Amino acid sequence: MKVTIVGSGYVGLVTGACLAEQGNNVFCLDLDPKKIEILNSGGVPIYEPGLKEMIERNRAAGRLQFSTDIAASVAHGDIQFIAVGTPPDEDGSADLQYVVAAARNIGRHMTTPKVIVDKSTVPVGTADKVSAAITEELGKRNLSADLCSVVSNPEFLKEGAAVEDFMRPDRIVIGTENTPAGLRAKEQMRKLYAPFNRHHERTYYMDVKSAELTKYAANAMLATRISFMNELANLADLVGADIEAVRQGIGSDSRIGFGFLYPGTGYGGSCFPKDVSALSKTAKEHGRELKILGAVDAVNEIQKYVLVEKIEKRFGKDLSNMKFALWGLAFKPNTDDMREAPSRVIISELVKRGATIVAHDPVSMPEAKHALELDFQSNPQGLKNISMVDNPMNALDGADALIIVTEWKAFRSPDFDVVLQKLTRPIIFDGRNLYEPQAMQELGIEYHGIGRHN
Repeated sequence: MKVTIVGSGYVGLVTGACLAEQGNNVFCLDLDPKKIEILNSGGVPIYEPGLKEMIERNRAAGRLQFSTDIAASVAHGDIQFIAVGTPPDEDGSADLQYVVAAARNIGRHMTTPKVIVDKSTVPVGTADKVSAAITEELGKRNLSADLCSVVSNPEFLKEGAAVEDFMRPDRIVIGTENTPAGLRAKEQMRKLYAPFNRHHERTYYMDVKSAELTKYAANAMLATRISFMNELANLADLVGADIEAVRQGIGSDSRIGFGFLYPGTGYGGSCFPKDVSALSKTAKEHGRELKILGAVDAVNEIQKYVLVEKIEKRFGKDLSNMKFALWGLAFKPNTDDMREAPSRVIISELVKRGATIVAHDPVSMPEAKHALELDFQSNPQGLKNISMVDNPMNALDGADALIIVTEWKAFRSPDFDVVLQKLTRPIIFDGRNLYEPQAMQELGIEYHGIGRHN
């Protein structure tokens, strides 16, 4: 099938590459010429395991192309995926200007029937806005609105495992309208996703608004579990319980399960913070306050400061002349995404207290440098207290303590003899509970986890 992907960012690239992998002819559009230049020269502007190799393979096979040509992109695809960004607006709602602009461009150039697919994470009612924008543009050329049908097909991709998630999905959600055009669109989407349903049917068909809400509901639920466990972990610290034992005790209940029950320094990235805020905003627009989500967001913001509080409790508020090694900058492993990353808060707060930071991340250091430059615009002198090294062990040289922020696999089993040799004090602040407190005590390491008790 001929498919166009509007927007060659995270969702667009993964969607385009994976659909091309199934034999479809995919045209990826982006209005950023630098991004298209990178892609056409063999590079990939984001880090995602397996994505670069998949793009190379399908470009070489002629099934995947990248361009800034809007007219060509509209002419190419019978199915047009809109996968542009929906950043949070100042009031917390999703900014739909790029989605609507993409819809208008499709409406301006289409001459044959198209299925328009909202792949971007968008609030309930967006399909109506997309349809209205396209219909308006078609009307300017005296073309029938029946040429297009808008479908909601939200993505459920975990950063760091997005290719695997797309190729072996838990579920595929498709929202269509019960009209002749909607039924035709449903059939085309069924054909497109048929290769992903060969083992068993994974597709859930529903109306458009339900599909739009499903995406936000899923992310809000996962965010809620994370904040819930973070609150319990903080309580465990106060009462002397071990949150790991609690996690195993409640996770073994089949009604609860183990997923997203790991306490830490709070969630970040492009999805959970934005989607929780946008869902809350949607509710307010309809006269309803989602009190649980307000608490979820508030707990998450507080949690980003937990390691700072532990460090302050141990060393005092004045951290001048103190040096900390920091392992992990990205908001989660297997990605270079620094959006809403807890490391940014931790670094900023420690530098405010006079500390020096030497950081390492296996992938995200270039992105982290850019993010920290933005964070320290009002205090550029603070950047002098931050450096990054290519080897995690080199970050430990002369440091007063090690801070772990991201649970990269490379950090799970370090040579603790070397760690002890390089640190001036044998102290670890573990924001991801990678190590067992008892094992650390036996090694002579002072260990501060999240809700862990010796």
